[in-house]
Amino acid sequence: MPSLQDQLLKQGLADEKQAKAVKKEKKQQQKQRKQQPKGTQSVNETRERARQAREEQAARDRELNRKREEETQRRAIQGQIRQLVESNRLSRKEGDTAYQFVHNSKIKKLYVDEQTVDALARGQLAVVCLEGAYDLVPEGIARKIQERDESVVVVLHERKKEENDEDDPYAGFEIPDDLMW
Repeated sequence: MPSLQDQLLKQGLADEKQAKAVKKEKKQQQKQRKQQPKGTQSVNETRERARQAREEQAARDRELNRKREEETQRRAIQGQIRQLVESNRLSRKEGDTAYQFVHNSKIKKLYVDEQTVDALARGQLAVVCLEGAYDLVPEGIARKIQERDESVVVVLHERKKEENDEDDPYAGFEIPDDLMW
């Protein structure tokens, strides 16, 4: 089978002068390859691979440092929440009234007195869950905790602004927020 160069010459797409120029160029390239030291091309490839490896290692190090920083920050926030709860928790007076609330799709009960139930319903107190224990904290502390981690605050009712409507026939009758059935 004739070479591509011979086929192009027969069809008139290339001439002898172009064919000789191509052959000369090929010979020069082969001569240069032979004259180059044997390790020159592999040295460049080695340098390139080493540079890529350094870049990949730097990217892995940055990612690892970012994860460590996130973990440190998460632990600091948990420490702040723990300190807020421990220093501001209210001593719970065991009462006869069961205050029920939902946490993680389960109904939980705290036995407290009537004043505490009323304060919880009005949004003056909040229930927080820290390390599996439920505590009562004032509303202001609960808001600070919510800024850091909303999942810790289990119950915090919004305070309602008293709207007095003069035409309301039931204005004198208060509707409790936490009806017990």
